[in-house]
Amino acid sequence: MPTSPNGASLLFSPSRQCGQQVHHGRGVRAGYSQHHTGAWRGAGGTHPSSGLRSGGWERRVFPFKRQALELLPLSPARALNSASACSLPARLPEACPQPAPRLRVWPRSSAMLLLPLLLKAALLCLASGSHHPFYNGFYYNHIMNDKGNGQEKVVYFNGARLLVETPKDPVYSFNGGNVTLPCHYRYEPDLESKRKIRIKWSKLRDDYTKEQDVLVAIGKTYVAFGDFRGRAHLRQGGRREASLVVSDVRLQDDGKYRCEVIDGLEDESEVVDLRLQGIVFPYQPPHGQYRLNFHEAERVCQEQGAILATFNQLFQAWSEGLDWCNAGWLADGTVQYPIRLPRKPCGGLQLAPGIRSYGPRHRHLHRFDAFCFSSTLRGEVFYLDHTAGMTLEEAKQSCQDAGAEIARVGQLYSAWKFLGLDRCDAGWLADGSVRYPIAKPRANCGPPEPGVRSFGFPSKGRFGVFCYKER
Repeated sequence: MPTSPNGASLLFSPSRQCGQQVHHGRGVRAGYSQHHTGAWRGAGGTHPSSGLRSGGWERRVFPFKRQALELLPLSPARALNSASACSLPARLPEACPQPAPRLRVWPRSSAMLLLPLLLKAALLCLASGSHHPFYNGFYYNHIMNDKGNGQEKVVYFNGARLLVETPKDPVYSFNGGNVTLPCHYRYEPDLESKRKIRIKWSKLRDDYTKEQDVLVAIGKTYVAFGDFRGRAHLRQGGRREASLVVSDVRLQDDGKYRCEVIDGLEDESEVVDLRLQGIVFPYQPPHGQYRLNFHEAERVCQEQGAILATFNQLFQAWSEGLDWCNAGWLADGTVQYPIRLPRKPCGGLQLAPGIRSYGPRHRHLHRFDAFCFSSTLRGEVFYLDHTAGMTLEEAKQSCQDAGAEIARVGQLYSAWKFLGLDRCDAGWLADGSVRYPIAKPRANCGPPEPGVRSFGFPSKGRFGVFCYKER
């Protein structure tokens, strides 16, 4: 079918009636006369050149630009008047010589432009009206009971309910150790599955908004992912056991894990909480208080043999006595600080003891201190001294001469916490700070409470050094 320059479909119609052009209704507008088109007029018969059956048409003239074609039927009176001159096909060649077919256009309807949008809206309405229960990519069959009281009963595809069981209490481990996260499954009533069960373990964020794949297993075949590759495997010692074994536990392994069991279309899961035995310590960089954005706080904790603490780890430290009146970053991007003795500069006297929170902060723009978390050590921390003391560079060399390295802040805290390191002599650490650990408070060794004392970051001075050596 022919089309206009703007893409509209066009129909042919002859343009003369008995040697005359008859104009009804509109004329050609100024400036558009060279683009107009017309419709032919007659009372029946077939046009000899186009083969179109007339049925009675009249010529109308319209501008051509951006318009669509329409053939206008004649009124009965006009059709009868025109029949006397041009109704017989035999007379058409003599009485009405016909020019080449011309085109007729008509303005596009706004309704036609809105039709696709209306269709999309109708489809969206239909989709939103669906109330099928949806779970894990499959539609499950919920059938109303016979009592008609609106309660639902679930029909299970296997004819039995799949249950997954994990311990409710946290599972504790330590840095460098091995740990098993228990998980078992069963059916009610008991059922022997005819398919291979699929097991999936994932590590969750504290707010359950993100998962990290740990391991997937089908039967005795399994694949571990990411940092768990080579460290995680499935223990299936007992019937219907799906426990996860993690070796060489790392600081980053602390957190919640989901055990998911998939049997055909049935899918159930439970969560296990893995907690590392460790210590939370506040950290300020050498250039002063509140100088770290979130990413810098992550980096300095790693440099000190630790990671940014989680809220649960900070809360545990607070419950064990940590009181610190400087706000610091946590692993979730919030800024908080623990207070056991309320005081005016630390939130006011009216607030009860607890964790004070600034909430989430901008990770690039805002600057605070950091709360770092360190766990047990795989080696030992020991002290070296010389009669005249050592500079920082001399201290580093002394540790290397002893087959060790200068200790980091996190290593000193862990040695004090888990190995009972007690030394009333100040020593250099890797970050340029000078500290000493006191497990048994005594005179001339600082405050009456146990802890790690700090002399800050002296630019001059001669001290001993704390070294660290792997076992």
